Amino acid sequence: MQVPPSLHAALDQAVADGVFPGAVLAVRHRGNRVCLVSAGRLSSEPLGDPVTASTMYDLASLTKPLATVTSLALLIQRGQCRLDDRVDDLLPELRDAPVGPATLRHLLTHSSGLPGWRGFYERLSPNAVLPSSRQARGLAGEQMLQLFKSEAVLYGRGERSLYSDLGFILLGLIIERLSDSTLDRFVAERIVQPLGEPPLWYLPSEGGEHSPRRSMVGVIAPTEHDLWRGRLLCGEVHDENAAALGGVAGHAGLFGTAEAVLAVTGNWLRAYHRQTSILDCDVVQEFTRRQEYVPGSSWALGWDTPSTPSSSGRYFSPKSFGHLGYTGTSIWIDPVCELEVVLLSNRVYPSRKNEMIRAFRPVIHDLVYQEFAAVR
Repeated sequence: MQVPPSLHAALDQAVADGVFPGAVLAVRHRGNRVCLVSAGRLSSEPLGDPVTASTMYDLASLTKPLATVTSLALLIQRGQCRLDDRVDDLLPELRDAPVGPATLRHLLTHSSGLPGWRGFYERLSPNAVLPSSRQARGLAGEQMLQLFKSEAVLYGRGERSLYSDLGFILLGLIIERLSDSTLDRFVAERIVQPLGEPPLWYLPSEGGEHSPRRSMVGVIAPTEHDLWRGRLLCGEVHDENAAALGGVAGHAGLFGTAEAVLAVTGNWLRAYHRQTSILDCDVVQEFTRRQEYVPGSSWALGWDTPSTPSSSGRYFSPKSFGHLGYTGTSIWIDPVCELEVVLLSNRVYPSRKNEMIRAFRPVIHDLVYQEFAAVR
């Protein structure tokens, strides 16, 4: 597999420009991996080890499609829930909450009326003492539900889309309730294990029940020096609300390699084309279709679709679906030309104030498309 010089050069230049300390780019075209290239270092100050194809990254909001959306798709295809089930039917604790009448479809399309973000972690754990046992994580989840009871909605259900971590926190708790399992266990047993156990885990540095039982120092890219926790984060989820839940949440918390991400995206793409997959074709078709009932929204069900301008660049088809992660990660899949692109980086190291990746993402996707998918 020979990586096109243009992609090597683009990643190396991004490292030199300070877009991120390092990154991994993985591309699959028509079922064949055509690119797996790494650039840069795990950290820049001090200079860390070189990034390799096996470097694990905090996937941030890629947790949403890879863990939460995939889990819901599996539950739906087994008949354990439906897209139009109400939140308060699935979580009776929220029967009188403003968000209670919202449905799974509303949460997945970010149209439930919930705000985009709240600093719940400051109330759950003001001293940054984080839950580390299954019992403590369960208690944190119950406390989170209590906070949702009084959380006001900002607009009517289905009126518009407002990207919301809060909605996906609820989806993670709903998956646990429906499956009678913790989210990390459900993901491990129902997604990761059937895919051959690629390195895709919650809590990678703890050596927990559903993560590797060995030190991951030197394998995981660090993210940021967190003022709340008072330390550089490496193997701990960057997102504070996810940390307050013990590192296992529906909106963030998953770690993995680029090839592990491809293991999941490949099942979405194969199901889309009615090929062998852990997912059902009809479910995948619905989940990846833009939900046009929400005015002005580009969202499918938990997946985004290209809009103008798009992080996917200029060439991905309107049927494409993808997602971004705050730490500097992204997925874009074009089912028309069967192209999957995974970019993993730690652009938040040493500070989340670095937003140069916004300009880099469409550039690298245009280059990938031109190298592998453009008609020549």
